[in-house]
Amino acid sequence: MASIHKEVVIEVAPEQVWDALRDVGALHTRLVVGFVNNCVLEADGRARVVTFANGMVARELIVDINEEWHRVAWSATGGQLSHHNASAQVFGEGTAHSRVVWIADLLPNELAPAIEGMVAQGCAAMKRTLELLAHRL
Repeated sequence: MASIHKEVVIEVAPEQVWDALRDVGALHTRLVVGFVNNCVLEADGRARVVTFANGMVARELIVDINEEWHRVAWSATGGQLSHHNASAQVFGEGTAHSRVVWIADLLPNELAPAIEGMVAQGCAAMKRTLELLAHRL
């Protein structure tokens, strides 16, 4: 099983980063603008349909939103992946900086380079989006 681990330091208070990350239906407006073009939370709040900028569409089950650990976990279903589970967690780096750790485990292994590229793009978009929004406040 392929495992991807990316980290990004964001010059925004951890509480603000967590507030955006935990808003699982607003990826495209609050967290990763430009990386995700649309995100629709299903009526029961247990899954979302994500449209990425590259045209890929994925249905993602929301596995957990953990307030204590500042961690969101999800699982993509369908498509070429036979298994996908991912999480993103916010850690404080002082009062004005955050470190986000994004981990994804997937099968088949052959898709790892493409997914790793998407995770890297997502991390860059997260940093850009959150820092821009924080400086507007």
